[in-house]
Amino acid sequence: YAVRTDQHNSKWLSEPVFVDAHVIPDGTDPNDAKIYFFFKERLTDNSGTTKQVHSMIARICPNDTGGQRSLVNKWTTFLKARLVCSVMDEDGTETYFDELEDVFLLETDNPRTTLVYGIFTTSSSIFKGSAVCVYHLSDIQTVFNGPFAHKEGPNHQLIPYQGRIPYPRPGTCPGGAFTPNMRTTKEFPDDVVTFIRNHPLMFNPIYPIHKRPLIIRIGADYKYTKIAVDRVNAADGRYHVLFLGTDQGTVQKVVVLPTNFSASGELILEELEVFQSNSPITTMKISSKKQQLYVSSDEGVTQVSLHRCHIYGTACADCCLARDPYCAWDGNSCSRFYPTGKRRSRRQDVRHGNPLTQCRGFNLKAYRNAAEIVQYGVKNNTTFLECTPKSPQASIKWLLQKDNDRRKEVKLNERIIATEQGLLIRSVQDSDRGLYHCIATENNFKQTLAKINFKVLDSEMVAIMTDKWSPWTWASSVRALQFHPKDFVGAFSHSEMQMINQYCKDSRQQGQQREEAQKMRGDYSKLKALINSRKSRNRRNQLPGS
Repeated sequence: YAVRTDQHNSKWLSEPVFVDAHVIPDGTDPNDAKIYFFFKERLTDNSGTTKQVHSMIARICPNDTGGQRSLVNKWTTFLKARLVCSVMDEDGTETYFDELEDVFLLETDNPRTTLVYGIFTTSSSIFKGSAVCVYHLSDIQTVFNGPFAHKEGPNHQLIPYQGRIPYPRPGTCPGGAFTPNMRTTKEFPDDVVTFIRNHPLMFNPIYPIHKRPLIIRIGADYKYTKIAVDRVNAADGRYHVLFLGTDQGTVQKVVVLPTNFSASGELILEELEVFQSNSPITTMKISSKKQQLYVSSDEGVTQVSLHRCHIYGTACADCCLARDPYCAWDGNSCSRFYPTGKRRSRRQDVRHGNPLTQCRGFNLKAYRNAAEIVQYGVKNNTTFLECTPKSPQASIKWLLQKDNDRRKEVKLNERIIATEQGLLIRSVQDSDRGLYHCIATENNFKQTLAKINFKVLDSEMVAIMTDKWSPWTWASSVRALQFHPKDFVGAFSHSEMQMINQYCKDSRQQGQQREEAQKMRGDYSKLKALINSRKSRNRRNQLPGS
């Protein structure tokens, strides 16, 4: 025979969509273990017109065989509670991420300290986003041991049930620590069975740790679909690393960082594009033994290493700033960190990511500086000074130094615009010339990413020197004076001629590159079949919202 929920009873289930299920111990007696079901359902509000989506947790006893006279072949231990993942606005209103998408249980030696990670999305067409909420199993069990919900009054308002609770408490498993003499649910008294049929809902909702999400993504072009969590031992403690699958076929690797006693921060370490067709991630499993993450979608199954330390570059500072608990600087490269290793040269600082304390003696001074390059701009034209930070957490500041004077911060306006890739200068002026320094700051660590000696050329002079079809023809028409090119060139100083020659050389090279690119584009269709390898994006160039 089969045991099931009470059919056609919307108090128990209302258009449910089940997400996951887990058997979880409850105390030391194995008979007290519960099966927890994670699902979402559509509930009609008190007016009877609007349906709202609620995420829920229900639980039953594995040894539930149904009732003797009532609820025959139906669960006699079925209880449920609302699972809340929300943000509180300044005016006190609560905005819900109401659709549960996936659940991951991070188990420990003590079942009561198990953490439940949940991915939630919004059902609203106005407010769109994803969130990760984390729950203590002990908080979940406290709600199930708390007051039952009871509808009362003409508006059927939910209130805590104030009447007598029958014994044994509804939801208790037979043969457990509290009911050692009851061998089966068929021995439950009738009032216990009747009570649970009419009061399956707990009054208190289940809130996450700190009553707010750990991660929120709003306004992004993706939604989270799956989650897997790994517990990683690092030099300065134990960290949780989250692998978050999206509906765009990518996986984000995120480390949870302690910020203070009442909150935690999060840092995207890396984003991997594991499926090229943007196929949503449907399953993710971690193999601790093989140190692999197995990912599936409708397109297929693939595997990704939990740690790819080589992507953080070849410098100690980059390895330290990455703050990846899997990785450490070993004196020569960024490599896998083993907590049992005794090598003194290993450098790792996940909590603070401070290269100043970790990377002394590893050519830090040379790393923090950048080689000077020369770049030319034409007056009244637009130019771009390129500088891309290695990390989305880094802040960028541009400084300008003129004629060996002290450096001053570049004043941004409608003409001079800072972008994520560099500095855009519209309508270049003579006053823009000088030595530009692109300074990145992350965790109070400053580094010069680019040093550009910017020189300004006169637009008329450049037009004359680069005119292929009618060189110097304008000269003969000016006041009927005859000019020879050599006479004209003699009007410029040696340094000015060097600048013009360099500008012309750069222009020719860019033209040749464009021609080669055009030629390559014709052969691209032949190459496309070969370019089918998996792409990855290092978090050092990846923004959280992208």
